[in-house]
Parts: sequence; C-alpha cells; structure tokens
Amino acid sequence: MLLVIIRTLILYVAVLVVMRVMGKREIGQLQPMELVVALMIADLAAIPMQNTGIPLLSGLIPIIVLMAAQVTLSLISMKSPKIRDIVDGRPSVVLKNGWIMESELRRLRYSINDLLEQLRAKNFPNPADVEFAILETNGQLSVIPKSQKRPVQPSDLHIDTDYEGMPLTLVSDGAINFKNLHQVNLDEKWLRDALRKQGVDDFKNVFFANLDTSGQLIYQLKANAGRGQL
Repeated sequence: MLLVIIRTLILYVAVLVVMRVMGKREIGQLQPMELVVALMIADLAAIPMQNTGIPLLSGLIPIIVLMAAQVTLSLISMKSPKIRDIVDGRPSVVLKNGWIMESELRRLRYSINDLLEQLRAKNFPNPADVEFAILETNGQLSVIPKSQKRPVQPSDLHIDTDYEGMPLTLVSDGAINFKNLHQVNLDEKWLRDALRKQGVDDFKNVFFANLDTSGQLIYQLKANAGRGQL
C-alpha cells in the first residue's frame, strides 16, 4: 500500500510539473492538440498508478516525451504561421453583418442551434444585432455587436474618465503580499497602522485586503466578515 501511495504522489507531482511547463490555459481554451496531449498524459499516468508491476519510468518517460514534443511544437508554431494554421486551424466567420454564413456552418459541422445558443449566452438573442460572430480555434464564439447595439461607452458621449488601474491585493487569508506592498512603495508598518486605525490590531484576522489606484484600502475580516474602507 505504501508503494502505491508513493508512486501515486510521484506521478501526481510529475504531471503537475508537466502541465505547468506546457503553459497556462483553461480547459475551455485548449487547442485540439493541447487537449489530446493532456488526455494522453492523464492516461499514461493512470497506468503505472493502477499496476505496480509496471516500472515507474515506463509512465514517466512517455509523459516527458509528450511534454517535450508539445513544447517544441508550440515554439515552432509561434515562429511559423503555416505550422500554426496546420496545428491549430484558423478562426472562422460564421455570422457577418447579421447574416448567418450557411456554407461555413456546414463546413465546420456546426449547427444553427449551436450558433443561436452561443449567441444567447453572449446576450445576443437576435443574430441581426451582430456584426461578426467568429468561431475561434478553441471552439469558443467571439461576438462583435453592431455599433448601434453595443453598450454606450464614455467616449461615445465625449466624457473623459479617470484612470483606473489594477487593484493590488495586500492581504490574503491573513498573509501579507509583500511583493504588491513594495510595488506601491509601502511597507508592513504602513499596512499595520492603516488597519489599526480601523480597530484591526492583527492583520492575521484579515481575510482579504486590497488597495485601489485611488488609495482606498478595502478589507474584510475573517471572523465576522466585516468590511471597511480607509
């Protein structure tokens, strides 16, 4: 039993490292080739887990080979548009100026019901409101609405807006994020003093705290889910 546990942990770590090396993508964003490699790696890892009679290297070596092949192919695809088109394919316009491209749907074997379902999911129940609908290489549908149907932007009304950057997380589950703190030229003492002004004596009681670009610190306590603003 101990041998099975050790082999399982080794394979788990190996697969985790391999997937990290291969890059960051959500399952829904995987290209077909990447999905195939991920499934093959999962199968290769499962075999030596279930059968202790199979040498551990018999599972690890094919996994490493697949990782190397995938990374190499990805690098080649980055340099060569032709290879990228062969491996990943090309995006397809399935709706143009409110007009459904019937021939393209047939070529892709993509039903009109699938198209309408995806449009509804994007809050466009009427195809006539769409300028372009593009089926991406990962199977997701990108929708570009007609100018008359898109939400009003401040630029449409000639309104100038203030800059809004990315809020920085300073505390996460009681732990200070020193990297983000130093990024805004602040230190632990400032954070402790700022929280103490609001009656929080120990940052370990803070579940979450972030600082926006206007200098406001929003925090939430662990115990009573309190919320404050400095």
